[in-house]
Amino acid sequence: MVCLHAHPDDECIGTGGTIARASAEGHRVVLVVATNGDFGEVPDDLAEGETLMDRRRVEVQQSAAVLGIHRIEWLGYKDSGMTGWEQNADPECLFQADLDEAAERFATILREENADVITTYDWHGTYGHPDHIKVHHVAHRGAELAGLGKVFDATMNRSAMQRFADAARQSGVEADFDPDGPSDDGNPFGEPEEVITFAVDVTPYIAAKRESLRCHASQVTDSGFFMQMPEDVFALAFGTEYFVDRSAEPGMRTGWLFD
Repeated sequence: MVCLHAHPDDECIGTGGTIARASAEGHRVVLVVATNGDFGEVPDDLAEGETLMDRRRVEVQQSAAVLGIHRIEWLGYKDSGMTGWEQNADPECLFQADLDEAAERFATILREENADVITTYDWHGTYGHPDHIKVHHVAHRGAELAGLGKVFDATMNRSAMQRFADAARQSGVEADFDPDGPSDDGNPFGEPEEVITFAVDVTPYIAAKRESLRCHASQVTDSGFFMQMPEDVFALAFGTEYFVDRSAEPGMRTGWLFD
């Protein structure tokens, strides 16, 4: 299995359980990170001469060890920043990269690994980040160029998130996140259940998924939010990972990417 992600730490929430499960079941798992994560949070404890990119590469290695990832590769593009940032125009960023050139970098890895399963993001990168959207296209084009692998688009279950938020409000807990509201590109978060084709149970691997997030300690806003969740709430929210197989019949069903 080859998982293409946009930034260091993206491997955790959407596919961390799937990665851990695949590795535990004896599959070789390769993580490909498209950008260096240049525009993440800069921690206060960087050593002299250490860059944010240095720190985040170490964190990815730690996360990979927790999840059982066998190989890490970097496509080497700059982080494009969020929608509308001036970094979107940087000729060295992923957003500006020639699609076929970036896809060929990815296809080279697919050929080296003789990939069977490929994971990427849904058509709008789950929440509209320019790099996530580009990764979706790079993964599908790379698989086409390599002639290898079945591509699964990792997404978040918008319908389940809405039910979760509704239940929280009914129990008196303030839930100010609206999955149906506009995310970074103006589209709603994730995909509705009628679009999702696979629900993957990763409950037995939820501890590894949470620990992999803990490895990305420099990104306090992201990792800190998830670490503050009680373990049972975290398991309820993230014990299932969702994928879209664009070649499958409509309808969400519990399944496994290697079946």
